[in-house]
Amino acid sequence: MIKDIQLRITLQEERESEHFLLNKASEFLATPESDITGIKILRKSIDARKSRIMFNYKVEVYINESLPENSTYDFDYKDVSNSKPIHIVGFGPAGMYAALRCIELGFKPIVFERGKNVQDRRRDLKAINQDHFVNEDSNYCFGEGGAGTYSDGKLYTRSLKRGDVRRIFENLVYHGATNQILVDSHPHIGTNKLPKVVQNIRETILNYGGEIHFETRVTDFSIKDNQIRAIQLHNGNEIPSSRVILATGHSARDIYYLLHKKNIALEAKSFAMGVRAEHPQHIIDSIQYHCSSERDELLPAAAYSLVQQVNERGVYSFCMCPGGFIVPAATANGEVVVNGMSPSKRNNEFANSGIVVEINAEKDLRKYEKHGVLKGLEFQKDLERLAFTSGGRTQVAPAQRLTDFVEGKISNSLNPTSYQPGLKSATLHSLLPKHIGGRLRTGFKAFGEKMRGYYTAEANIVGVESRTSSPVSIPRTDQLEHPEIKGFFPCGEGGGYAGGIISAAMDGERCAEAASIGL
Repeated sequence: MIKDIQLRITLQEERESEHFLLNKASEFLATPESDITGIKILRKSIDARKSRIMFNYKVEVYINESLPENSTYDFDYKDVSNSKPIHIVGFGPAGMYAALRCIELGFKPIVFERGKNVQDRRRDLKAINQDHFVNEDSNYCFGEGGAGTYSDGKLYTRSLKRGDVRRIFENLVYHGATNQILVDSHPHIGTNKLPKVVQNIRETILNYGGEIHFETRVTDFSIKDNQIRAIQLHNGNEIPSSRVILATGHSARDIYYLLHKKNIALEAKSFAMGVRAEHPQHIIDSIQYHCSSERDELLPAAAYSLVQQVNERGVYSFCMCPGGFIVPAATANGEVVVNGMSPSKRNNEFANSGIVVEINAEKDLRKYEKHGVLKGLEFQKDLERLAFTSGGRTQVAPAQRLTDFVEGKISNSLNPTSYQPGLKSATLHSLLPKHIGGRLRTGFKAFGEKMRGYYTAEANIVGVESRTSSPVSIPRTDQLEHPEIKGFFPCGEGGGYAGGIISAAMDGERCAEAASIGL
């Protein structure tokens, strides 16, 4: 017999979780402990809303029945060396999972990735941080695994109706991720662990006959009679193709320019921009866990989620990284972009989060209407160039103490930071457009009311957080195909159809299934 039950355990009881889970399950089910042959944890979360912290468990209790030894998911990879090809542009989460699904369906994925493999990317990340030089094809956004590889690896998603979320989680475990991601309510892998998972996915694709071509940038598409015919590469080669999955991510601006130049339909899309707020982690811990001293060793670095409506626009936290660090996410020289990430242990002394404002593409970008569907992209670029200039024309980022930003003062000094290229005091309160800066200032005050201690001079804000999502979407039909071009499948974040690792991976699988029909 198997029973699904919910259990609540105190922090003290958590220290002996195995014993107390068994004891609590026995009490809940009125079943002798001797009859319980196993307990499988399905979900674990922490409730810290009150001073008494509780651990919530959803468990399967096995009564006089053995626990299953293996996952119920089976990944049926087969040799596709001589199978029909499906071409994939981009090797981030959408491209990786499109390729894996192609192999399961019996088709040969041929992937073109502009950046380098995960190991070689490290040198280019070092160059950004230490030398302030951006390799425009290999950086924190471009390269094997995409922007997700050197990130916190946050796997939380609300896209539960877009595909089998559990299947993606199980596949990540199959490729080396900790099985803790199957349990945690807000799972993450960590920037130190993700590269190995990504490498294992690559090896699976190659071992079963797929192809992955790194440092191979797509520069054009040949289209005839509204049908994709070939892919043109930066080295002059032309690859015949009747099925292309476009999974280039939210920062592949050259692809948007290319499609626009070829009069292929694009759409302006609403997005969000703002800054990254960085607090000492102990401040966030003390607020969230109601503690005056160091947090208990059983508690993870505390996170937060904040949202406030300000003048008909949402101001909200984005990509919150407890125990993490801020990184330079520019994809070209002459711009400054910041993002956040965390190692698997989330043991850095800082907490950071994007704090961003919704940008309505129809109402907020009237000065950019001359750029048509690319108006959001041009607005992004202008703000990133301004950040570059304000920071001193390097990857040093403009920054301000949080309270000074809200009060409109110059910061005479800045707090310590995790951002390796460094910070420069700047008047972000006047540099940001009013419809962003004004709303942020009001939002920060509201957040200080919601989280007592959040509004503090000990926090920095760092600019700019501009790559939350793509400001352009590429339309597609219900069959996931571009409405004007047969065999062309916009996919993932770059197409406007995902917002994170898991949703992008699910969209990659769906596009692989759609591309395989009739091939």
